[in-house]
Amino acid sequence: MLKNYLKTAFRNLLKNRLHAFINITGLAAGMAVAMLIGLWIRDELTYDRYNKNYDRIAQVMQNQSFNGSIRSWTAMPYPVGEAVRNNCGNYFSAVIMSSWTQTRLLSAGEKKFIKEGNFMEPQGPEMLDLQMISGSRTALDDPHSILLSASLAKTFFGDADPLGKIIRVDNKQDVKVAGVFKDLPHNSAFADMTFMAPWKLMLETDTWIRGTTGSWGSNSFQLFVQVADHVSMEQASAVIRDLKRKYISEAEAASKQPVLFLHPMREWHLYESFENGVNTGGRIELVWLFGIIGGFVLLLACINFMNLSTARSEKRAKEVGIRKTIGSLRGQLVAQFFIESLLVVMLALGCSLLLVQLLLPVFNDMAGKQVHIPWSNPLFWTGILSGSLLTGLMAGSYPALYLSAFRPVKVLKGTFRAGRWAAMPRKMLVVGQFTVSIILIIGTIIVFRQVQHARDRPMGYNYDRLVMMEMLTYDIYDHFATIRQELQSAGAVTEMALSSSPVTESWSTEGDFTWEGKDPAQSVDFPFTIVSYEFGKTVGWRFREGRDFSAAFATDSAAFVINESAVRFMGLEKPVGAVIKWGGKPYTVIGVIRDMITESPYRQVRPSIFAMTKPPDSYVILKLDPKMSARTALAKIGAVFKQYSPAQPFDYQFVDEEYARKFDTETRIGKLASSFAILAIFISCLGLFGMALFMAEQRTKEIGIRKVLGASVLNLWHLLSGEFLLLVLIALVIAAPIAYYGMQRWLEGYEYRTAISWWIFAATGIGALLIALVTVSGQSVRAALINPVKSLRTE
Repeated sequence: MLKNYLKTAFRNLLKNRLHAFINITGLAAGMAVAMLIGLWIRDELTYDRYNKNYDRIAQVMQNQSFNGSIRSWTAMPYPVGEAVRNNCGNYFSAVIMSSWTQTRLLSAGEKKFIKEGNFMEPQGPEMLDLQMISGSRTALDDPHSILLSASLAKTFFGDADPLGKIIRVDNKQDVKVAGVFKDLPHNSAFADMTFMAPWKLMLETDTWIRGTTGSWGSNSFQLFVQVADHVSMEQASAVIRDLKRKYISEAEAASKQPVLFLHPMREWHLYESFENGVNTGGRIELVWLFGIIGGFVLLLACINFMNLSTARSEKRAKEVGIRKTIGSLRGQLVAQFFIESLLVVMLALGCSLLLVQLLLPVFNDMAGKQVHIPWSNPLFWTGILSGSLLTGLMAGSYPALYLSAFRPVKVLKGTFRAGRWAAMPRKMLVVGQFTVSIILIIGTIIVFRQVQHARDRPMGYNYDRLVMMEMLTYDIYDHFATIRQELQSAGAVTEMALSSSPVTESWSTEGDFTWEGKDPAQSVDFPFTIVSYEFGKTVGWRFREGRDFSAAFATDSAAFVINESAVRFMGLEKPVGAVIKWGGKPYTVIGVIRDMITESPYRQVRPSIFAMTKPPDSYVILKLDPKMSARTALAKIGAVFKQYSPAQPFDYQFVDEEYARKFDTETRIGKLASSFAILAIFISCLGLFGMALFMAEQRTKEIGIRKVLGASVLNLWHLLSGEFLLLVLIALVIAAPIAYYGMQRWLEGYEYRTAISWWIFAATGIGALLIALVTVSGQSVRAALINPVKSLRTE
């Protein structure tokens, strides 16, 4: 019996090839989109879940009041780890101080690489559940050991056994490879960690840390904890809440109001955003957004399938009548229609799997992921097969249950009519399709406008031909004047400078500033960058008033250059010449620059201060000479750097490329949304084409009669196309307010945001109408051109 059902189903598909193609193509596209989004969501939701301690690990964070608002930080002072152990040790099975995941110069023999890793206390490997290939997790007890990832070990030593081999860190300390761990998954907070070194080693190599060991004001490290089995995350968070207040002055506690709390590992990735001390979500909003988009795109495909299935089924009423007359039972007819529906769905599923496999490299590149189809995962197959089964049953339910109930006498006499309202559900579904498609298009346009709006924002400096490089040894700093002179003489650079932070970031903030008119109870925290004399000329500072630092003025070591936001925040009427005290020592403002974007381009620039209080030994900034090609200039710079700093590879970044990374998330959202919007329109148009084809077939005799009575091709085109254009217009009216509300809410997450202009809705509406018009016009004109004699002889 099943064989006969399948044979009949295949014959029906071959008989109606065009409708079958539309059904399978649309459904396959929808399934493919849903599958890709499902893989993306799975990747997001499984962040850090490789770790067996996932539910017990947290990062200690702090809320502090600065500049009139509460800021949430992951940065911790050095003594906080010991304080947590001494005061709350019973609540935690591990308390681990850690550096940030930072770049370090690693060398072994002639091989030198700049790699990212962490310095952690000895329990770090156990807490992060490192899977050791060789060596031991307890190796960090030895302050002169190091653990390498499998990929880094292979980079250094190939297939040779790395255990016991010597690696030099920052050209200062030799350490022994004591273990090799499996590379951490890409969807992990520590995915970039290629090595783990002992916390004590960092104390030996980074001398500046020694001055922070007793300071509760220097927030420069991270603190991770593993909550004890008998303690809840909430209990542990509550017990450390006021710990910091015990170790700082009453005045500082009153002004900064520090509060410690735990941020669980399960929330690091998806709930990473804090506003005014409150967790406001984060990437979880993207998960919901793309989940909804995936559901709607799949729904569009299902709507097409159901629409065309129900429309075509009305033409099979006579078939049902004949089969029932010759003895077919209703159950057999129901089974036949369901088998046909499921066959189409399964063919579409096969096509969608092939499509996903082909698109995965492009999708991963666009989304910044490394997802793959989990062929061996039973849950994956259970999900897609059950979803496909449900889709087939839904689409086949109308013909199976409705048509199989017809009385054969009524059908064969020709008295059966679908009814004037039979097409209404299909029209509503078409409206729903285009409503979703129009919302996606409007949303995509607004996302790209927001990115462009931020890109067009004045940056406060000129990043053209600007290059920066982190200094991991002191060699370049020690020979700075000589290197600068050689590069300028060679025509490679026009200027060169030093800085304590990269141009595109603010690595350090400072407080303890006072000025005339400041409220003594107010606590402040300003981005604070130490620079060399040449920094302003190198990056192209734009002065509003005053002057730049200059070697001609010995007093500039006690001077500040501040930005416009600092002037406004401090309320300085005459900023140049104003005195700002820092730590009780007076500094004179010599210049005011335009706001320089060093943090998020979507937020207001914070009050910032630039100074020359100590040697800036973190970054070297170079302005390439436009008279020389960038490739030639970089080759010359690399040769000179190698001469004076042979231990460090010449690893540089273009400032414009680093600045562009600030838009990565929004750009990816825009690219993905635009791809899904195009597919949504494609699926909707497939359905529209199928419906136009069906209506033209259904009204063949009517078209012939109208032509005989004198109707022109234009009249008939209007008759067949007008109804569909009206449906798209209704969809636009429904979609516009929904899209406006949703995107307005999304834009509220950005302080610096674009406006939602009326032309976006007008352009989208006109575009949707034109697309719909092109889709249905071909079929409408073709039907209108048929010879009426042929039309009237169809029966």
